[in-house]
Order: sequence, then structure tokens, then C-alpha cells
Amino acid sequence: MRIFSLALVAFISLACGLQAELPPSAYEDMQAKAPEHLEIEVIQISTSSDAETNAQIVEAVARVAKVYKSQTKLGVDDIIRIHYKIHDRTANEVGPGEVPLLEENHTTVAYLRPPDSGDMYSPAAGRMSFSNF
Repeated sequence: MRIFSLALVAFISLACGLQAELPPSAYEDMQAKAPEHLEIEVIQISTSSDAETNAQIVEAVARVAKVYKSQTKLGVDDIIRIHYKIHDRTANEVGPGEVPLLEENHTTVAYLRPPDSGDMYSPAAGRMSFSNF
């Protein structure tokens, strides 16, 4: 019985530390609440590695092609910079889907957060920041 109890405690401890994929309704809610809803043309992508967090750092330069909603009053043809990380997970790790890597010369929808400081926007809807439901 003691072994069973220890196994149960270990399982619960492990499960509490895991993050599962979010349901579609969570992504829809994040998209609806995004301060910036744009269509962008990706002009340039640069990536680098962050060994400390085991992530790929992405910086993109994009031209605003269409504005659906903009808290920061962006307009068509404005140039914006987008910054985010893609975490490299092992096969055994679970968690919410990662924001996809943008492609140069590709036009896509973008759900973004305005910069806290500086001039870098960030994804506002997790893995669904650059696609619609």
C-alpha cells in the first residue's frame, strides 16, 4: 500500500507540472481580446538560439497590409517589428502549441499585443496568433 501511495503522489506531482494543449475556445477568446488584429506581409525574419531557455528567438519585420483593429492606431503600409520565442520541446514534453515560425514574403493574419516598451509587438493568441479559426 505504501508503494501505491508513493506512486500516486509522484504521478499527481508530475501531472500538476504539465501544461496541456488549450481548447479551441481559449484561442478564439485570445483572438477576440487581441489589441491588434492585422493582415501583415512578412518582409524579413531573423532567428537566434537561447540556450538558457532552449528556445529559438524570432524577430520579424512586417508591413501592415490591412487593419481590422488597432489599439496603437497602426495604418496600412506601416512597418512593425514582432518578437517571440519558440520553445524546443522533447518528445515527452507537453504544453500549449507553440507560435509558428513566420515565413518571409508571406501574407498572414496577425493577432498581436502592442509593445510594453520599445517597438516590438508580440503574439497575442498563442499558436493561433498568425491564423484564423
